Amino acid sequence: MSTLTVWKFRTAEGAEDVEEALKSFQKEGLIRILDAAVVSWPADRAKPRTKQLLNLVGAGALSGTFWGMLFGLIFLMPLLGAAIGAAAGALGGKLADVGIDDDFIAEIKEKVTPGTSALFLLTRDEVPGRIGAELPGGGAELLHSNLDTEREARLREIFGDDTTA
Repeated sequence: MSTLTVWKFRTAEGAEDVEEALKSFQKEGLIRILDAAVVSWPADRAKPRTKQLLNLVGAGALSGTFWGMLFGLIFLMPLLGAAIGAAAGALGGKLADVGIDDDFIAEIKEKVTPGTSALFLLTRDEVPGRIGAELPGGGAELLHSNLDTEREARLREIFGDDTTA
């Protein structure tokens, strides 16, 4: 089973500071990362910065389109026009089909705010509690949505990625 987890950090740098720890977790077999991205939101900025962590993932990574659309839906929705909003609404419906529902998106919107950061991980066979205890920086809060094999395949179909991990 795949899991999309979101780890919220109390500082704008917290999520970026865990990249080395994630590499170590992979080498130790504690986690299998299919894809990863970071959202950093300095307190003095109107919008967050986003970055896909390509050096952590292999051929099974989703395209940057997935992260761009998800982050746009979460963080930029109030800035979108009506036509783009309608398209985002359709995308939101497709994401709900794979277990990324409005409640999950609303929770991330509410909790990832200026002065904080978040690590988005798509993993296979992860034990979130064990990983959370090992993340550096302390204070990481887990938000997650499980994806069974069928939902992961649907997610890859939506974003034009038929690569299997």
